[in-house]
Amino acid sequence: MMKLVQALALLVALVPVGPVAAQAPRAATPVAVPLPPAALRAPYEPQLLRLSEIIGALHYLRTLCEGPEGGAWRREMQALLDAEAAGGERRERLVQAFNRGYGGFEQTHRSCAPAARQATRRYVAEARRLVAEITSRYGN
Repeated sequence: MMKLVQALALLVALVPVGPVAAQAPRAATPVAVPLPPAALRAPYEPQLLRLSEIIGALHYLRTLCEGPEGGAWRREMQALLDAEAAGGERRERLVQAFNRGYGGFEQTHRSCAPAARQATRRYVAEARRLVAEITSRYGN
């Protein structure tokens, strides 16, 4: 887990974060999916699901905006799956979260408009916060 979180932190650092405008982009709003108590196998499961959703959104947005990291977000998601969920229901939930993040922006953004760049900055900031939280609370 620790190596994965460190790798994600490095990848998040690749994306420049400029000032965020006051107006929110008109993008799909992420919807929190309630989990049954049995599904919470790790105490950081909700953060991991949100991070998966953000990685999916960033994969679409950075591809759309021709980011320098190319397919790195997809590779990071694969590394997350390999480290956290080799198979089964948990893996499926993480994949669904990734696809939800990707699909939400795929439906609303067809070009690298200012709203797409702003959404990227916001998601990078949120991913940084999540990675720091997971690392500080649950890292070895």
